[in-house]
Amino acid sequence: MNPGERSVAGGAAVAPRSKRGHLVTANRFDLAGSALAGLSIAWLCGQLTTFSGAFGFLVVSYVVFLATYMVLVSLRADGPAVVDAAMTVLLCSAAVIALGALAAVVGFTLWKGHDALVHSNFYLHDMSTVDAKSPLTVGGVGHALVGTVLEVGIAVVLTVPIGLVTAVYLDQTNSRPARFVRTIVQAMTALPTILAGLFIYALFILTLGFQKSGLAAGLALGVMMLPYLIRTAEIVLLLVPESLREASAALGAPRWRTVWNVVLPTARPGLATAIILAIARGIGETAPVLLTAGFTTYINANPFQGPMVSLPLEALKLVSSGEPGLVVRGFACAAFLLLVVLVLFVTARVVGGWGPGHLSARQQRRVDRRSARDLSRLSRRPAPSLAFGSNGTEILP
Repeated sequence: MNPGERSVAGGAAVAPRSKRGHLVTANRFDLAGSALAGLSIAWLCGQLTTFSGAFGFLVVSYVVFLATYMVLVSLRADGPAVVDAAMTVLLCSAAVIALGALAAVVGFTLWKGHDALVHSNFYLHDMSTVDAKSPLTVGGVGHALVGTVLEVGIAVVLTVPIGLVTAVYLDQTNSRPARFVRTIVQAMTALPTILAGLFIYALFILTLGFQKSGLAAGLALGVMMLPYLIRTAEIVLLLVPESLREASAALGAPRWRTVWNVVLPTARPGLATAIILAIARGIGETAPVLLTAGFTTYINANPFQGPMVSLPLEALKLVSSGEPGLVVRGFACAAFLLLVVLVLFVTARVVGGWGPGHLSARQQRRVDRRSARDLSRLSRRPAPSLAFGSNGTEILP
């Protein structure tokens, strides 16, 4: 047996894996050759058999590509490497499909609504003076923008304090009430979002007699956002190292000070991410506001009185109208909403990438100034006088 070879069951010799650089280069040729083989065999099958169509061509090409790639990898690597290569291809394919679907949805929506997105009046004006024959230079979704900001703002004001306090409570105790609350939160995350609208509609509008308004829509969005915020914040708090909590307790700090000065600052980026994700979840919901906000074509900045419309509801109404001019505005409204949600998710990803103790430039300057003041104060303090006893030992003041 040559040096570097290793024996397996049955006495067969298997060549060791190549170096990393050679393996990567070989994999590139294997991928290119497998893809070419898949395309060629799929084309040949289409010519010799009755199978036709783009979908069948893609399926046959991919199956042949994957099988050929596994065979080529098996010629120079062992079984686990073949499985690893196959799973890598499958996972990358799934990621490409998911990203392709997302790009198709975003691209189609932008393409259908780009004629309205390029006009500034689309973001500033309302639809009170617009009819089915009005040009795209007249009217806009300013009333929906105002309604979305107010409704989501009400939901955030109501849910963030309750959600964070509940998450801290679930993190700090494992009592029977905490287990009950956790079960309720998990059950609420699985409920259809329209039930939140039905709950507020039955309680706030039918029972208490209030009218449809932005406040009712904000309450419905808050009911829908609350379980997601609690669950995400609890997971973030559980990621705080236990050693930090033990160190704080060892220094004699009570539990509330440990939570306030150790746990929450450490989990601050994750908690900010949880809040942003909850906002992104609520800003695109139509079902809760469909029953509670009403519908209007003018700007209503008073969330306590009168109907109020949001971007998802405005897009739904415009697209379902059937009029070409209104449909374009509806797709433009949906495209703008998609861009807002994507920005929120990217912001959450950036904020969530900050490690514990991360300081922004402004916070770092503040810490530097405070350290400089402390150093100046300590340097002005007079040095303590030393005294010595009769035996020459130092007596501390």
